Amino acid sequence: MEYKFTTQNFEEEVLNSSIPVLVDFYADWCNPCKMMAPIVASLAESYGGKIKIGKLNIDEEMEIAQKYHVMSIPTFIIFKDGQPIETSVGAVAKGELESKLEKLL
Repeated sequence: MEYKFTTQNFEEEVLNSSIPVLVDFYADWCNPCKMMAPIVASLAESYGGKIKIGKLNIDEEMEIAQKYHVMSIPTFIIFKDGQPIETSVGAVAKGELESKLEKLL
């Protein structure tokens, strides 16, 4: 299941999560973000229950994007124990994200 992260649920769903979390910082107008959407959805299916995977719209949640210094999108940040531990910027191959996620299992 792909999560939608917002200011209202970010602390509970991401920072206080008992499992690692991959956050896709995106915007609706961003073409590379649109290219990555099916990959993110596929990863959410594959890792359901083991790693939480979801999206955060930077236009709607600017404060969170600014807090984590998101300058370009898409940006993928992996959180573990409430801390960002790895960041990828730009459209990346599915395998690259998978290898980062596999290290967490």
